[in-house]
Amino acid sequence: MREYARFFKALSDPTRLRILLLLSRGELSVGDLTRSLKLPQSTVSRHLAYLRSAGWVDDRRDGVRVIYQLVKSGIDMQRRLLFLLEKELYDLPVVQQDFKARDNLKQPQPARQASTTGVLPDRSYR
Repeated sequence: MREYARFFKALSDPTRLRILLLLSRGELSVGDLTRSLKLPQSTVSRHLAYLRSAGWVDDRRDGVRVIYQLVKSGIDMQRRLLFLLEKELYDLPVVQQDFKARDNLKQPQPARQASTTGVLPDRSYR
């Protein structure tokens, strides 16, 4: 019974709900989740640890990065709950912002010129 209580308690926090909704679209690294949610890495990591211990997410290493995804062997009830959550919460502004931020992660970032001083050189001197 305690396992079920922990399982459902994981849904009681808005940040954890946002994480689950983002992961319902595919796996993400901690850094990607941090940027999408606009929250500190420590906050996101704490919530991910809770979701992992409650049986909602799995993680894997990719070099130095940790990649999170929804559990693949989730029980049918879990899949139905995620479906209902997405259906009910999809139109909320914060959820739309999260999805938009997640989509923007896939956009190529402009290359920055490296500098040993941390300051970009003035192009007029070239």
